[in-house]
Amino acid sequence: MKIKILAAAIVAVACAAVASAQTSPLKVNQIGYLTDDIKVAVYSGDTPVSELQFVLSGPDGATGVDSVRTTAPWAPKKHAARIYFTGRRQPGEYTMEMRGADGRTLDSRKIYIGDDAYSRHSLHEMPLVYMRQQRCGFNPAHNAACHTRDGRLVLSGDRDGEHIDVTGGWHDASDYLQYLTTSANAVYQMLFAYRQNPAIWGDSHDASGMPGANGVPDILDEARWGLEWMVKMNPSDTLFLNQIADDRDHRYGGAPAGDNVDYGWGPGADRPVFPCLGHPCGLRQYKNDSKGLASSVAKFASSFALGAEIFGKSDPAFADDLAARSANAYAVAKANPGACQTACTVSPYYYEEDNWTDDMELAAMARHRLLGGDSAMMADAVAYGRMEPVTPWMGADSADHYQWYPFVNLGHYELAAQTDGRRRDEFVRNMRSGLRRVAERGSDNAFLNGIPFIWCSNNLAVAFVTQAMLYRQLTGDRQFAEAETAVRDWLFGTNPWNQVMMIVPDSVAASPADPHSAMTDLTVQGRPGREWLTGGLVDGPIYTSKFKSLWGVHLRRGSDPYADVQNDTVVYHDDYSDYSTNEPTMDGTASLTFMLGTLSAAGAR
Repeated sequence: MKIKILAAAIVAVACAAVASAQTSPLKVNQIGYLTDDIKVAVYSGDTPVSELQFVLSGPDGATGVDSVRTTAPWAPKKHAARIYFTGRRQPGEYTMEMRGADGRTLDSRKIYIGDDAYSRHSLHEMPLVYMRQQRCGFNPAHNAACHTRDGRLVLSGDRDGEHIDVTGGWHDASDYLQYLTTSANAVYQMLFAYRQNPAIWGDSHDASGMPGANGVPDILDEARWGLEWMVKMNPSDTLFLNQIADDRDHRYGGAPAGDNVDYGWGPGADRPVFPCLGHPCGLRQYKNDSKGLASSVAKFASSFALGAEIFGKSDPAFADDLAARSANAYAVAKANPGACQTACTVSPYYYEEDNWTDDMELAAMARHRLLGGDSAMMADAVAYGRMEPVTPWMGADSADHYQWYPFVNLGHYELAAQTDGRRRDEFVRNMRSGLRRVAERGSDNAFLNGIPFIWCSNNLAVAFVTQAMLYRQLTGDRQFAEAETAVRDWLFGTNPWNQVMMIVPDSVAASPADPHSAMTDLTVQGRPGREWLTGGLVDGPIYTSKFKSLWGVHLRRGSDPYADVQNDTVVYHDDYSDYSTNEPTMDGTASLTFMLGTLSAAGAR
């Protein structure tokens, strides 16, 4: 859960060296632009656009831009414009200058153009660096084991207090809780990313996450790590487990192997394991609002099915077990409709997932594909897909925390891709409708960003780009191409804070220097802890009102380097103590893999 309530003594006072908080008025994608991209930089400043000129020089010898379109400003700045240079296609390094009326250079930014913009830095492999250091059980970043005594059943009737082996999986974010909901989505996202672009993924680590090739692409090693944990979280046909630990975890803020939280069985001993329950539950006064099992148990079914497909040739026994588990999970989910939420104990924060038909749709389509085109599964998928044509956050101004999850409905894509005729048209139309709502919502701002700035807004941004890419691949329709690239550019630096929202080496771009993670202030195996966070996607900008309402959030540096671009609507802070905008998350990071794999594949081709 993305919430930290730490005693002051626990929070380290040493501040990481902060990369330049570039509040340059010129905002660009710091990773680069593909040759076929709609290429745009954004100006956001206090000088009227009519008094400025923009010059782009590079290997093609030209200096002009295609056009400059004045837009509504992004407060607190008074003026804004979109600067188009789509026609510049020759690969190489460029420099964009912003000049005053007298010709004097007021600002300049480096720009890269080329189909290898993402592959030249192996950006698609970076999320796997973060995922490996999130591992629970044996952690390769620390070369040590953690949470080896997980765990004891709670809220399980006569089985309360019973020990059950659920070691493994990933820590959810920068705390050490573990959730089936986000972990299963991470598994599916990585398997999907591999399936869509299998040739792009490299092999430099073994199954334990340690350096050394093992003949298996690292993304499949990582997905299998999650699948093997999910098997443990499904110890019988009738028991599906939903969560390990709870928000008492936030009393500890160090390296995972030293976790000394006492859940009632001794410091650093067993942690509670919560089952999937179809009714409101919690250990103390705070209860969730669960109404069924389907949202969680269907995630077992879809990830097990795709895992069975991917590992069918390399490990038939493992694949057969996953296939059988998928069939059972689907039956249980279908018999228990409704959303199953996570549990909290000492704070009122939990994942408020309300939807479940999208999970059933995806599970049915994953099984349809695994079974070679099962008509009953297709019929189920269509029925469930029609119950939620558009993921409700798309086009909305707000939503509760993880209320509509997963943030992208891959079931719609799978259905459209595996059928034809009117049925295909229907689900292509559903994808298009969601994209249109977000694009229209963002049409009146300089960044064309229609994402609502709820907690983990960057995850929604990745979801939008993913859906737009899949829609474009399915149909060839480019009507959302500018919105797609605008939101992608937002993630990689074209935003008010000039910040790449994925942690990358300083040699690549300006990205979070002081992320909310225990690793930030540590030296691990002789390397700065932040290096082990490479690839992590941070939560991202959040509504100012929400930021001010959260427990324990503050700025440990005291001052805000981005103060001149913050406004009363939305804020972002590159600060350890802002867990609401600067905390990397496991599921958000895993969701990057399809987008980055596809973008990097352009360079590989």
